[in-house]
Amino acid sequence: MIGRQEVREYHPELISRKGEMIAWGTALLVGIGWLILYLSDRSITTAIPFLAAFIVFSGCAISLGNWMDRHTSLALDEDAIEFRNGLRNVRALWMEVKEVRVTPSQWGKKVQVYGERVYFAFRTSSEVKIQGELKGYFGFTEGDEILREIVLRSALEIIDRPGEGYYYARK
Repeated sequence: MIGRQEVREYHPELISRKGEMIAWGTALLVGIGWLILYLSDRSITTAIPFLAAFIVFSGCAISLGNWMDRHTSLALDEDAIEFRNGLRNVRALWMEVKEVRVTPSQWGKKVQVYGERVYFAFRTSSEVKIQGELKGYFGFTEGDEILREIVLRSALEIIDRPGEGYYYARK
């Protein structure tokens, strides 16, 4: 709870960790292959270290993204909004929210919230399909509800921006 008020806390849908496991498994296989070549005194092309570094970097990036998703939450109460993702913790009173930008994309709407001293972004819910097959969901299931409440409580009005989505601000 923020203060003594009722708080509604939201969490995003968590995507499968399969990609993370594939990246780390591939990094392990490349590392083992590199070690075998090294121990057998065979020449190692310069491509192998770059490939290994790229795969390890990919594994780290995917792991960080998954960790942040597991630690992401949005909390709304009568006075403020709070966003946490493991790396950032921001809180803004409703009247401190100055602008909300909404950009439609294939993975739900990207919602960017700008305040006097804060910024955070989240996505509304979207289906993840690979070759037409549903693999899971992404973003906040209640994303449209969260967006609506942010706009209402912050007393923002819609302002059109053709071709770039739309945004809400005070006139």
